[in-house]
Amino acid sequence: MKNLSAINKLIYLINAIMALVLLFSYALPFLPPKTFAVLSVLNLGVPFLVLCNVLFLLYWVLRLKKQLILSLFVLAIGYFCFGSLYKFAASKKIETPNNFKVMNYNVRLFNLFEWIPETDVDTKLIDFVKEEAPAILCIQDYHPRKNNDLAFFKYRYEHLSGKKIKHGQAIFSQYPIINSGSVEFPNTSNNAIFADVVKGKDTLRIYNVHLESLRIETKLESLKNEDSERLINRIGTTFKKQQSQTEMLLNHKAQCHYKMIICGDFNNTAYSYVYRKIKGELNDTFEEAGNGFGRTYDFQFFPVRIDYIFSDDAFTVNGFRSYNEHYSDHYPIMATLALNE
Repeated sequence: MKNLSAINKLIYLINAIMALVLLFSYALPFLPPKTFAVLSVLNLGVPFLVLCNVLFLLYWVLRLKKQLILSLFVLAIGYFCFGSLYKFAASKKIETPNNFKVMNYNVRLFNLFEWIPETDVDTKLIDFVKEEAPAILCIQDYHPRKNNDLAFFKYRYEHLSGKKIKHGQAIFSQYPIINSGSVEFPNTSNNAIFADVVKGKDTLRIYNVHLESLRIETKLESLKNEDSERLINRIGTTFKKQQSQTEMLLNHKAQCHYKMIICGDFNNTAYSYVYRKIKGELNDTFEEAGNGFGRTYDFQFFPVRIDYIFSDDAFTVNGFRSYNEHYSDHYPIMATLALNE
């Protein structure tokens, strides 16, 4: 510190604060929001904290200063405990005859209210799905419109609510669905649905999960007008609901002994309590085979991953892809899986 200029001392002070906050945030996935509601809000900022510490690290590296050790140490802890925010490895892609594709997509009612000011967004979205040809498709914020023709799937299960505008979740499959249902979350239109599909000699349980939404405006102008205390309290309340919804899902999941895939929009990051609890012993297909940031949500400030595809050890993850098609406020993701023989 003695050899640092005044400006570098100030930079290092800010660096130290960011590093300590990031270090503290590593405990957040283990703190239930019902008990630590305000603290749980911090997990939304973990990607930002990681990026800040990477920039501080680069700053000190370019100046050949030993102060680089602080951010390097904190980032290393995060990497070995939680994985990297950015995957530098090439995307895994293994072709086998047993491969099948699973896509997850929050379609935002197929642009019903024209949030995206383009024509035929719904048609383009469906054409995209048809071209990518997943064997199983999980959709959140689904809306059954006449021109939303997904008839190229042989089987489907839709669970809808709402009087004026029907919406909900849906599972589409090229494999027969022999059982289906919903895990109803109280006092919300969000829920988790499931379908048991038969692939060859195996029955697979597919969950499609949509946890409580944060309802945060992603544009800077809108965020500036938000009362910060009210926003934090609202997010804390939402995270409490997400914990309750997760507990209901896990109770339902515990009664199933089929090979399992869980898809969904968790409305929370991979540094959250609900992510850790739902993932459990399952494999995050992005972590197994993806690359880059794995962005799934159109957030203005930095890449956010809140949509997931998990699979248990009965499957080998042979590929993963994050798409850039902008037909919703979410981006589609797709995993390529193969059943282990």
